[in-house]
Amino acid sequence: MATYNKRGYKAPKPAEVNEVEPVEEVIDDNNSTTAEVFNSLDEGASKTEEWVAGNQKIIYIIVAVVALATVGYLAYNKWVDAPAEETASNDMFQAQQYFNEAVDATEKQDSLFNLALKGGEGKQGLLDIVENHKGTDAANLAHYYAGMAYLNTGKYKEAVTHLEEFKTDDEVLKAVTLGAIGDAFAQLKQNDDALEYYDKAVKAADNDLTAPRYLFKAAQLSLAMNKKDQALKNFTEIKEKYETSAEGANIDAYIARTE
Repeated sequence: MATYNKRGYKAPKPAEVNEVEPVEEVIDDNNSTTAEVFNSLDEGASKTEEWVAGNQKIIYIIVAVVALATVGYLAYNKWVDAPAEETASNDMFQAQQYFNEAVDATEKQDSLFNLALKGGEGKQGLLDIVENHKGTDAANLAHYYAGMAYLNTGKYKEAVTHLEEFKTDDEVLKAVTLGAIGDAFAQLKQNDDALEYYDKAVKAADNDLTAPRYLFKAAQLSLAMNKKDQALKNFTEIKEKYETSAEGANIDAYIARTE
């Protein structure tokens, strides 16, 4: 398990989400066109990252559906032998509602995430589920939701703690969890740990949704760390395996930037 830096970290304010502008093809014998492309890259890098961040809701929804279906199935099949599963699942229902409302909200997200964590209207929060229903599938899933809630409210150490406790056999869910841990470490400026978890996320699920997402994040972080060879490797893998993904749209230009 990776360790934390002792110094604190102040989360940056989120930037406004803009659509990614198309990048023109680099032409070797035209300096003005090349300069224009690389100027576009400076803006395009952050805009692409914002686009990816804006699609987190889609990933959350996919994850929630898979996770809830899994818990429901397990709770149903264990009802006779382990009624505690159904009780835990029922107790977590309101916390899940708060979490889903927070993901969909355009304002007061922090308040809703905090309600999901600590509970409201006399109902248990995710932290209560973890504490009061240890060993159940609901408590395991509560670790995931709690980790994501902390990640979205800027409490990155707490996010890592809960996400590392979450266990799943679902490839997509595992990839998203590992990638989220990478995001938390990146915010904590523990870049080597972040790269480690982005790599784990890529390897966890070979698909066009999560793999190119975390390859791109790893490449961007590698560039920030002046590790151009590693960034080139990540960008090239996107081109070779996931060129039709959103991250692969202008991948040739990103590759040119690292060469």
